[in-house]
Amino acid sequence: MSDLVGYETEGRVAILPIDNPPVNALGIGVREGLMRQLDRAAADDAVDAIVIIGMGRTFPAGADIREFDQPTREPHLIGVVDHLDTIEKPVVAAIHGTALGGGLELALGCHFRVASPSARMGTPEVNLGIFPGAAGTQRLPRVAGLDHALELIVLGKPVGAHKAKDYGIVDAIIEGDLRSGAVAFAEKILADGTPRRISSEPRGGIGSPDDHAATIAKYRDLANHRMRGQESPHQAIDSVLDGMLMPYPDAVQADRKRFETCKNSDQSRALRYAFFAERETAKIPDIGKDIAQRAIANAGVIGAGTMGRGIAVSLADSGLPVTVVETSQEAIDTGLAEIAKLYDGMVRRGRIDEAEKERRLARITGAVGFDELGAADLIVEAAFEDLDVKKEIFAKLDAVAKPGAVLATNTSYMDIDAIAAVTNRPADVIGLHYFVPANAMRLLEVVRPAKAAPDAIATGMALARVTGKVGVLARVCHGFIANRSRLPLVREATFLVEEGAAPAQVDAVLTGLGMPMGPLAVSDLSGLDVSWRMRQSLAGQRDPDARYMHLADRMCELGRFGIKAGKGWYRYEDGGRNPVPDPETEAIAIEVAREQGTERRDISDDEIRERCLYAAINEGAKILDEGIAARASDIDVMWLYGFAYPRWRGGIMYTADEIGLAKIHARVQQFHAEHGKHWDPSPLLERLAAEGGFFTRPT
Repeated sequence: MSDLVGYETEGRVAILPIDNPPVNALGIGVREGLMRQLDRAAADDAVDAIVIIGMGRTFPAGADIREFDQPTREPHLIGVVDHLDTIEKPVVAAIHGTALGGGLELALGCHFRVASPSARMGTPEVNLGIFPGAAGTQRLPRVAGLDHALELIVLGKPVGAHKAKDYGIVDAIIEGDLRSGAVAFAEKILADGTPRRISSEPRGGIGSPDDHAATIAKYRDLANHRMRGQESPHQAIDSVLDGMLMPYPDAVQADRKRFETCKNSDQSRALRYAFFAERETAKIPDIGKDIAQRAIANAGVIGAGTMGRGIAVSLADSGLPVTVVETSQEAIDTGLAEIAKLYDGMVRRGRIDEAEKERRLARITGAVGFDELGAADLIVEAAFEDLDVKKEIFAKLDAVAKPGAVLATNTSYMDIDAIAAVTNRPADVIGLHYFVPANAMRLLEVVRPAKAAPDAIATGMALARVTGKVGVLARVCHGFIANRSRLPLVREATFLVEEGAAPAQVDAVLTGLGMPMGPLAVSDLSGLDVSWRMRQSLAGQRDPDARYMHLADRMCELGRFGIKAGKGWYRYEDGGRNPVPDPETEAIAIEVAREQGTERRDISDDEIRERCLYAAINEGAKILDEGIAARASDIDVMWLYGFAYPRWRGGIMYTADEIGLAKIHARVQQFHAEHGKHWDPSPLLERLAAEGGFFTRPT
């Protein structure tokens, strides 16, 4: 394994290249090699300085997560990092690509750090339910200061090389060849006699927590707000506090125990599952890596409404020229003006500068009619959710679009097979279901109609990557994966209000699971009329034996469309967005319950939680059993990115495995007996419950 870390010399400088593709993960072989080659360089009389650099695309990107569930082997990374303190020759970390987690901790152990301009570094361990376990919580505050260190450690977001230099993490930015620049930097510090900078010093600690109470409180509040219910950000803060309250060696020892507790927690296991689940989404069982995607050099978007504008911005932000088509010049002018406002907001928030705004805006042009779409490689239809309208659009596109263009519909629930059937090129038609706002939401549901060509699907999945989204593949059914699996939760929330629960009680139970908003507050935000129109369009397909959402319809009939109307499930005062419980909602629920013969009663939080969550799980099992989703983990990724289900719970299917499928099946059977057809148990759930099986792990 020693060949994972090489040994080369240039003049007085030893270079230790790490070569463990694809990301130079700091597995046992790399750690052993580093220890061996560091000692070799320390003993080499011809060497006065050392450079550690990564081969290929990156400096070590982090630890090898696969080792988490295996017995630990010496040397631990903390042993390598602390050993660097004993090397009396200056050690320089030369960083390119991403130095994350253990990669940054290795760099912090070095005495100096240089980086290429495009390098990024950070400590994302909180996203795996842990914290930097190789003294990162001790060394980073000493190098960057408490505020910057907590920003990186608690929020888990990486920073670029220039910001890292501003924070004191990086000593120099190397333009041009990184290796040559790092060697030159090492030669300069030797020539200048610059003393080594030991990042574990001062050894006695970094000040009292009382001296930094405001900073610590700020990051406690941020952790509570952004990662509701997740323990690892607070454990990370406590680890930093160890370094204030104890000498360095004692703090490191305390952190080893704290780290093991975090690593073995239910939350960390769920977060690691989510990490790998996201990566699995790119694997399509019957479409191998040898299927080449179609070239996309430019795109068209049909519709300049909210969704169309968001899609256009998402495409333009990734560098694609985009033509937005509408039915009138007035609609185009309005749409382009709204896009400009969106970019103005990005400038105000500091996300881009004025020059970048102009570059992105220049990629977006408007046109009336479809003729300007003839050269587009990708056309995304974002028109009103009406099947006849979409069929008409695709029939026109069939006559205009060039051969081989990918034709995508943004429908969230409609039959894409029927849309593709009106064209003479169904192999080119796919679904691209964006979530609102399309330019910001990271989930992209790529829908595969029956006749779609493999390379068209591969192109849709590649588009997700190019535009910074997580693409998840779904087959065609009403609502596909995301909306179909969520609808039962919303349905039960509505029924529970009809049966006697208050909207605020229902929402509180769901936010108690770690979700940022309850389903009824979300309905008010998105507009109750959206799902009302969908129910109306499907009235002819309604099952007369299944319970219907009469209360949701009644709210819309009374003009209670949500925030935009000032009232929905809640009341919104003075144009605000803060939900206020409204007695009128209860009065409407009482009236509908009387009409439907529903007995109102006190409803426990446990029943609310089980009915909302188990209804979604039962539907997820049906989706999986029908082959609409390739994997249970794909359903979970939909919930993590589409509906903000708490990542530290893994997803609804992972949660089901944690609860126990036999327990869930028993309750589903009970709810079926009490509430009827909507609760038909999934055959897969029934089968796995009987076998003692799982959705997300091997039996």
